[in-house]
Amino acid sequence: MTQPPPEGRTDLSPAELEALDTRWAHAWTPAEVASRLAGVTTPWYVAAGWALDLFRGKQTRRHGDLEIAIPAADFPEIRDRFADYVFDAVGDKRLWPNPSPEDLAATHQTWFRDPSTDNYLVDVFREPHEGRTWICRHHPTIRLPYDDIICHTPDGIPYLTPELVLLFKAKHTRPKDQADFAAIAPELEPARRARLAELIGQVYPGHRWLAELAEL
Repeated sequence: MTQPPPEGRTDLSPAELEALDTRWAHAWTPAEVASRLAGVTTPWYVAAGWALDLFRGKQTRRHGDLEIAIPAADFPEIRDRFADYVFDAVGDKRLWPNPSPEDLAATHQTWFRDPSTDNYLVDVFREPHEGRTWICRHHPTIRLPYDDIICHTPDGIPYLTPELVLLFKAKHTRPKDQADFAAIAPELEPARRARLAELIGQVYPGHRWLAELAEL
């Protein structure tokens, strides 16, 4: 079994980062995490690539992990649902096992880990917010009610609206991000596509996706 890193901040080399990827092989599915979070009062949603597959209604590719997001102040409620697990704070190629409140305040990602195997199961984003108003961490002037940014599958799994998932993916436009944009953008209803163009124009003026959106 892989030994957990010592307490305190750990700076990770590229090789160590790659080794961590193998510990996500048994990440939960959206359905599994939804069953564990049934009844929580805080708004939460599946994020990133899995959110786009929930929008499509089917899994279209292998996902390296499972990411969900919550209002940062409500992390204790989520943490209580995973009392049998440990968690590490992550950010900027660094890892904080058993993080202090100060460590949590300095990061926004939290990896929940099975202590019996050291496998990571779910990545919890602790997002900025004001009450029940979501704040985009890439551009804090973008503020929306949680009710406006969360969709649900027919069986009730919450996920981030596809246009906001694509907004986050616009930052790096890795090959998988470009593939997701090419697959999802034509499927968006006109109002969502217009909001995506507006948001990308606000955050990333001149982004190449703007021209592609204009042609749809």
